[in-house]
Amino acid sequence: MDDATTPEPGSGCGCGPVSPRRQSPVPPRPGALPVGGRGAHRIEQARVPAGTFAMGDSSGDRNTGDGETPVHDVTLDAFSVDVTTVTNDDFARFVGATGYRTEAELFGVSAVFHLAVRAPGGDVLGSAATTPWWYGVQGADWRHPGGRLSDLDGLDDHPVVHVSWNDAQAYCAWAGRRLPTEAEWEYSARGGLVGARYPWGDDPVAEPRWRANIWQGNFPYTNTVADGFLTTAPVRTFAPNGYGLWQSVGNVWEWCADWFDPRTYAPGGVRAPGGPPAGTGRVMRGGSYLCHDSYCNRYRNAARSSNTPDASTGNIGFRTVSLTEGS
Repeated sequence: MDDATTPEPGSGCGCGPVSPRRQSPVPPRPGALPVGGRGAHRIEQARVPAGTFAMGDSSGDRNTGDGETPVHDVTLDAFSVDVTTVTNDDFARFVGATGYRTEAELFGVSAVFHLAVRAPGGDVLGSAATTPWWYGVQGADWRHPGGRLSDLDGLDDHPVVHVSWNDAQAYCAWAGRRLPTEAEWEYSARGGLVGARYPWGDDPVAEPRWRANIWQGNFPYTNTVADGFLTTAPVRTFAPNGYGLWQSVGNVWEWCADWFDPRTYAPGGVRAPGGPPAGTGRVMRGGSYLCHDSYCNRYRNAARSSNTPDASTGNIGFRTVSLTEGS
């Protein structure tokens, strides 16, 4: 990797940029939303049994600065988790019921991968020096994932993107759900396998068939689309893991409830399943359609990253878990 493009630890490894809105005025937050399960959350659930698992990287694949070690035992109660990420159709139902406006809509700009931009030239605001493949695009939001010239035609069953951590929290409040803790996310992504690199085991992602939606080719310039997708794939593409979860790695990053700290697993550091008590970024897990071994190999069970709670991009989504443990 060229040192000139090496991102800061926890910045999303270049496949999830820090919010392009740092210089923008903070918009007013939307009004109060219904809470307590009034929303119609229709996503099928997988029951994850109570148990103890080894959390962290045991394969030697860890990214320096992400804090994937030491491996340590974590015990969790049983919980139920969405078998897929929240889709555009699911999110549209929430917006239709509440009138909610996402932060991308309120700020008027969100981050789009350069090959996915579908917007007038005047809407493209430029990119950061460390991640030149990401553009701030005016008018990009969950309804317009590539910019004003794009829409959701044919994408109802794709993961919703351009949603911030704050937006995901708003959906959870409406649906009577919550975001998974980082520990819950990793435990469910492993699907009952011990110490495996991926949800399906340790076999390469492309053998004997494609198992996840990641980048193929010369990142970030040429994607051969060997797995069939330049950007997002339908949420039930490829095979589910042992607990029935679809695409917990690749496709889109998934927000978790925890604050991010690369020292979370360090001896003497915070090891609680709920994560650190404070921070500047929220945990993201699972990698995305932009992950590639030559640059970002975070499409793994143990891989960690983060972004600011107001950040939204074309490759970050979320799934939810039951509001109370054991349910």
